[in-house]
Amino acid sequence: MKLEGGCHCGAVRYTVEGQPQHVALCHCGDCRKSSGAPTVAWAAFNSPDFTLTAGSPSVYNSSGTAMRHFCPTCGSGLYYVNEANLPGLVDIQVATLDDPDALPPQAQIQVAERIGWMKDIAGLHEFERYPG
Repeated sequence: MKLEGGCHCGAVRYTVEGQPQHVALCHCGDCRKSSGAPTVAWAAFNSPDFTLTAGSPSVYNSSGTAMRHFCPTCGSGLYYVNEANLPGLVDIQVATLDDPDALPPQAQIQVAERIGWMKDIAGLHEFERYPG
């Protein structure tokens, strides 16, 4: 499997090949703060399977050995590297893929830190578009 992705403005692009080690929704506070979202979908690939094809991301050390890579122009979070906890892996933010449907989550992790109202999110009313 070969997938492509990138940031919101297109300045940073990447490709990834092979199968992910895991695909999960993370509920941790670090992911929430770095993304501004209640959860982040991650897909972990072997580092050699990941290639930057355009641009140069900025890097933020969010907690010890956690290196979060993001676009310096638009601020989109792109991928995460943590050699201490996930050696040899690049964790890609699934929503930055051109086809995020290609990697559906297989699990939810860090649910001990989940925002309380996220547990029952499936019960909310749904609208195809922004309700007028």
